[in-house]
Amino acid sequence: MKKLTQSLRARLIAGFILLTLMAWIGASLAAWQQTTKNLNKLFDTQQVLFAKRLSVLDLSSVRGEPQLPRTKSMISHHRGKQDDDTLAFAIYSADGKLILNDGDNGKNLTYRYQRDGFVDGKLPGDDDLWRMVWVTTPDGKYRIVVGQEWEYREDLARDIVLSQLTPWLIASPIILLLLVWLVSRALSPLHQLARQLRNRKPDDASELPTATLPQEIRPMVVALNHLFTRTDEFMQRERRFTSDAAHELRSPLAALKVQAEVAQLAQDDAPVRDHALNNLSAGIDRATRLVDQLLTLSRLDSLAGLDDVQDVAFQPLLQNAVMDAYHQASRDGVDIRLEIKDASVKRQGQPLLLSLMVRNVLDNAVRYSPRGSVVNVVLQSHEITITDNGPGVSPEFLTSLGERFFRPPGQEKTGSGLGLSIVRRIATLHGMQAMFMNASNGGFEVRIRW
Repeated sequence: MKKLTQSLRARLIAGFILLTLMAWIGASLAAWQQTTKNLNKLFDTQQVLFAKRLSVLDLSSVRGEPQLPRTKSMISHHRGKQDDDTLAFAIYSADGKLILNDGDNGKNLTYRYQRDGFVDGKLPGDDDLWRMVWVTTPDGKYRIVVGQEWEYREDLARDIVLSQLTPWLIASPIILLLLVWLVSRALSPLHQLARQLRNRKPDDASELPTATLPQEIRPMVVALNHLFTRTDEFMQRERRFTSDAAHELRSPLAALKVQAEVAQLAQDDAPVRDHALNNLSAGIDRATRLVDQLLTLSRLDSLAGLDDVQDVAFQPLLQNAVMDAYHQASRDGVDIRLEIKDASVKRQGQPLLLSLMVRNVLDNAVRYSPRGSVVNVVLQSHEITITDNGPGVSPEFLTSLGERFFRPPGQEKTGSGLGLSIVRRIATLHGMQAMFMNASNGGFEVRIRW
C-alpha cells in the first residue's frame, strides 16, 4: 500500500479516476435537476393548454355516463407505451357536480376548487402526489381540473437522464484504460532517465540529453547536468591535489630518508650525526608545513561559499597577525611596521580565514627578505598593502604567482609554492582581489583590494 501511495503513476491514475467519478456524479445531479425543471415547465404548459381546450367544449349536450371510455377499451391492441397517468381530467359544474371525466383517473379528481391555478394533492385511496391545475370556463358555469401524477414526471426525468449518461458510463472503462496508457506513456521519459542514470559510469561527466524531454522534466535534468559538472570539477581538483601532493611530498620524504641514513652511518662521528639530525629536524618542519598547506588548500577548494560570516574589523586582525609573525621576523633580523590609515575598515567574512590570508603574506615577506629589511603593512579604506625589501620577482614570472606549487627559479629559501595560492583562494572566497607585483622602490608587494 505504501508503495502505491509513493508511485506517481498510481497517484495520477487514482486522481483521474476520482475526478472522473466526481464529474460524472456532478453532471448526473445537474442533468437531473435541469431535466426535471424543464419537464415541469413543459407538463405545466401542457396541462394548461389541455384545460383551455376543454373549456371551449359544448357541455350542454352531454348525456348519460359522465365519463369517457377507458383508454384500454378504446385501444385494446398495440397501445404502445401509453400510460394512464399521463393526464387525467374532470369537468364540474359551478356547484360541484361531476359533468365529465376521462374514464381513467379523472373520476378520482375530487372537487376541491378554491381558485384557478396549480395545486398539489392526493387522490382518494392513493398515496401518490398529483399536480393539478384548475380552470374556470369563460361563462363561469364549469370548472375544469387537469391532473398529472408527480411520479410520472420523475420517472420520465430519470429515464431521460439515464439515457444521456448511460453511454458515458459504458464508455468510462475504455476512457480509463486510455488514461492509464496515456499516463504510462507520459511518464516513460522518467523511466528512460532512471535507466540512463543506473547504467551511467561513476566517472562519466557528460550531460544528459534534454532536447526530447518534456518541459516539466527538463529543469530537473538540467540541474542534474549542472551537478555532474560541479562533481566532475570537484573530482578533477581532488585528483590534481592528490597528484600534486604525491609529487611534492616525494622529495621531502626522500631527503628525510637520506638524512636518517646519514645519521645511522655516522655512528661515533658526532659532528656528522648532529648535522644530519639537524637537517632531519628541518626537513620534518618543511614536510609538516607542506602537509598543513596542502590540507588548508584542500579545505579551501571544497568551499563553494562562506558560512557563518560576520563583521570583521581589519585593524585588530592586522595587529594580531603582525604580533604572531613578529617573533620569527626578529630572529631573521626583519622589522614589521604596521600603518593604519583607516581604523574603521570592516568587512563581512570569516576571521580565521582572513587571519590565515594575512599571515601567509607576512610569512612570505619575512622569509624572502634579507636581514635588516623592513616589511610595511598598510591598511586603507579599500586595500591592504604588504611590501618587503626582498629581491622581488622577475617580470616574466609575475603572472604565474599564485599558481599551485609554482616557485620562481633561483629562490634560495625552501618552500612549496602554496602560500600565495592560499592567499588568492581566501581573497576570492571573500570577494577580494589579490594582486602580486614588484614594488616601485624594490622588493615585492602584495595588494588585497575589495
